[in-house]
Amino acid sequence: MKDIIGAIFTTHFLFTVLRLTTPLIFAALSALIARAAGIRNITIEGTMLMTALTGVLVSAYTRSLPFAVACALLAGVLMGFLLAYFHLKLDTDILLSGIAINMVANGGTVFLLYVFAGDKGSSERLTSQVLPTVELPLIRDIPVLGEVLSGHNVLTYVAFGSVFLVWFLMFKTPVGLRIRAVGEYPEAIESVGKNATAIKLFALALSGFFAALGGIFLSMGYMNFFVKNMAAGRGFIGVAADYMGGGNPFGALAASLLFGIADACANTMQTMSIPAELVLCIPYAVTILGLVFYAAETKRLRCRQKKKALQSLRAGGEAGEP
Repeated sequence: MKDIIGAIFTTHFLFTVLRLTTPLIFAALSALIARAAGIRNITIEGTMLMTALTGVLVSAYTRSLPFAVACALLAGVLMGFLLAYFHLKLDTDILLSGIAINMVANGGTVFLLYVFAGDKGSSERLTSQVLPTVELPLIRDIPVLGEVLSGHNVLTYVAFGSVFLVWFLMFKTPVGLRIRAVGEYPEAIESVGKNATAIKLFALALSGFFAALGGIFLSMGYMNFFVKNMAAGRGFIGVAADYMGGGNPFGALAASLLFGIADACANTMQTMSIPAELVLCIPYAVTILGLVFYAAETKRLRCRQKKKALQSLRAGGEAGEP
């Protein structure tokens, strides 16, 4: 137990938490934007896989890092359009469409990996480029703080900056107001001459964009190659983080950090004499527990609201009696 505590309370552990939280933040923001528009996007997992592979393949064959990132982001947006086509155009069930897209992405990445890399497990045979790390001026020279905050991959800083960006977009701009309005009451948007379908399409494209950033980080930041099923449930954990955050980017960030801590604990315990099966289930167990607490708290708040509503009705009825 002392060894575990000693390993956790270190700057290296905190550094690892921020690194492991990065793809979860992108996934949570992706889920948040889609859910704000009234769409439950569960294709984030598949989108992260497709974009992770796209970035690696394009960078390996073109030797251009900016072009590889652009292609991966485009792939993420196209995945959002694909879900929009099935759900908005063909009027299919959103969950069934999402499951189908995830299955195609899971198998499709293995097929493409074999075609272009000659391997069904990883792309290590290809020489892929990696996004740079950033040393923060001034902060890097501060003891402890510099060891935790400086030296991360550039997408880690983009992830934390995106939280503020999405908050501003969703709550301080007309675009965000329209996205939230179309998710709550689409008829109101149509009544003022706005196209609800176009707004949902934009929201899904933006959702795919952020999911793509998470995928790019996995294969070109966290690692320098693609591995079969490397998303490892992070897309679904991001959906859970969005729900636990209550649709607020900062709440999603807090939930993502919680899951990142659980993931970092699992990584740390793997180096100790603890059964691997127990260690690997920690992030998913924390996700389930988080959703249980979220559901219980939501139910409690709804019961309280109903109780207040009944009390108001009774008070109004008594006041109206002669």
